Amino acid sequence: MLSNKRIQELELVMEFEKVEECLKEVSSWIENVGRKGLKETVNLDDSLEMLLQAQKQFKEFDLVASEYCKRGQEALKKMVQWEDFSSVDVSSYREKLKTYRKQLEEFCTQLDETRHRICETVRLYEFFDKVRQGICSTEEDVKS
Repeated sequence: MLSNKRIQELELVMEFEKVEECLKEVSSWIENVGRKGLKETVNLDDSLEMLLQAQKQFKEFDLVASEYCKRGQEALKKMVQWEDFSSVDVSSYREKLKTYRKQLEEFCTQLDETRHRICETVRLYEFFDKVRQGICSTEEDVKS
């Protein structure tokens, strides 16, 4: 039984090394590109036209970022079986996985929040733009 468990642990270590390649790539993209892309959307412009332009740029970024999130999540799913092993030999690998998981979850959450914030801001600006147009046309009708 111990031999079988040890063989399973070695197989997991080999699997981890394959999966870690993907996780490192995703992690690197998040740190070098993803976080910068999210920071660029912190200050949204004051005009509807500029906001729509920012939304368009974010959608392009969002497509790429969502793909990295998906790849990272798929890689982490492959390693779910690690949670069953309590061996000291695999504890360092489990810690690495926790770190990757935490980073990925934080980034994906921030991405979702940014997507929602931009969408809601655009809707609000569009509403105010319609109200402003309505007020302007009402003022013109009163002047006539």
